[in-house]
Amino acid sequence: MVARAPRKRMYRSMQGKMIDIDKLRAANENVQAVGNMNVNARGDVLGAGGKVVTKKETVIQKYYEQPKGMVSDTPRPKAMPAPSKEPPKRMSKPVENKATIKKSAPKPKAQPKAKKGIDAALDGIE
Repeated sequence: MVARAPRKRMYRSMQGKMIDIDKLRAANENVQAVGNMNVNARGDVLGAGGKVVTKKETVIQKYYEQPKGMVSDTPRPKAMPAPSKEPPKRMSKPVENKATIKKSAPKPKAQPKAKKGIDAALDGIE
């Protein structure tokens, strides 16, 4: 198999001009990047006056040397909240026990109304 030559990143602009992105990046890698991180386009940390304080290679080296900690195989136990001395607050009306609920006396049945008119006259006849 024949190895291919690296392809240049050439783009056509909206106005029809051909732009080499790699060449553009290389020309502007020392320009301060937009934002509040104080780095240049390459990734070097910049100090006062735009001077390089820390190179990109040392920043990456420190990142990978920093220990991340060991992952444990067992899950961490959940922390139990400390018991409070006051009783818990209830949001709804407390339910009473059925044994403590007093039942009211049954209501007496209503007496039938006195019949009037024809109903009273026909009541005795069968």
